[in-house]
Amino acid sequence: MATVERIILAAAVVAVATIVAIVVERRKPAPPTQPPWTAPAQLDRRDFDRPGAPWLIAVFTSATCDSCAAALQKAAVLASDDVVVQDVEVVARKDLHDRYGIDAVPLILLADAEGVVRSSFAGPPRASDLWSAVAEARESST
Repeated sequence: MATVERIILAAAVVAVATIVAIVVERRKPAPPTQPPWTAPAQLDRRDFDRPGAPWLIAVFTSATCDSCAAALQKAAVLASDDVVVQDVEVVARKDLHDRYGIDAVPLILLADAEGVVRSSFAGPPRASDLWSAVAEARESST
């Protein structure tokens, strides 16, 4: 009979501990909400290199940001006659960061010839995702 009592006591202790854990978890305040970073929907292509190129990949960066360098390196592979890749470093081009409300880097924008942003990446993207976005945008415009 002592074994049955111990099992019942252990089950009761587990049940009480579970209830206490649930109550404590519910009492924790919710984390503060963070506003999502927004990417501009339109760029003035005259603000960037080779405004006549069919595609622009603008990589908004900071010289002190390691992930920015990696993002720029992934984008640079896509440079061609049709695709201009431009590093928009915050100190060198603060005017563009301010004009387009860029408050987080790296931010990559893929814009067409009219400056319509077709795709954006906040943070360093996977190379395959970036390359796929360019391919899809180019395909949809033909």
